[in-house]
Amino acid sequence: MRPFPMSLTSLEHLITALRCLPGVGPKSAQRMAYHLLQHDRPGAARLAASLASALETLRHCERCNSFAVEAICPRCASTRRDASLLCVVETPVDLLRVEETLSYSGLYYVLMGRLSPLDGMGPRELGLEKLLARALDGVVREVILATNYTNEGEATAHYLAQQLAARGLKISRLARGVPVGGELEFVDSGTLAQAFRERRTL
Repeated sequence: MRPFPMSLTSLEHLITALRCLPGVGPKSAQRMAYHLLQHDRPGAARLAASLASALETLRHCERCNSFAVEAICPRCASTRRDASLLCVVETPVDLLRVEETLSYSGLYYVLMGRLSPLDGMGPRELGLEKLLARALDGVVREVILATNYTNEGEATAHYLAQQLAARGLKISRLARGVPVGGELEFVDSGTLAQAFRERRTL
C-alpha cells in the first residue's frame, strides 16, 4: 500500500482515501469526509472498524473465488447446491444478483474482473487457469457464462467458451432480450434484435 505524502493533513488523507471508491470524485469525497466528521462521527468510527475487520478477516474462497471468512465459503460447502452446474460471473455483486432471482441452484466461479487488453488484463492476469482447474474437477458438467454483455464481457465469454468446450464441457450463455415488464416502445434496437434471434417456440 502506497503511504500518503507526509505534507497532507488528516482531513486531506481522508478525502484522498475516499476517492478510491468508484464514481467518487474530489467534490463527492470532500462532502463525504465533512459529513462523517461533522454529523456522524460514530458512523465514521463504525465504517473504519468494519473496513479494518473486513480487510483482516476476508479471503478468497478456494472454490468460487468470491469473498469468504473460511477457506471454503458456506455456499460452496452446501450439499443442497447442484455441483454439476458452474456459473461464471465477473464480480461478487453479479453473483448476488443471480442468487436474488432464486432460479439457480448450482455453484459459482467469480472472475474478479474480465479480459481487457487495454487495461493489461489478459488470461494470466485474470487467473483463468484457476477457473479451468475448477471446471475440470470431474463433477462439473455444464458451465454457464454469465459475464456482462459489454465488449470486454463478450470477449471473456468467447475466450472461456473456446477453452472449456475444447475440454469436453457443455457451455451455455445467458440469453438476452426484452426485460420482464418492458414495453417494446422503450427497448433499444440492439436488445430487440437480439430478442428476435433468441426467440423460443411456445
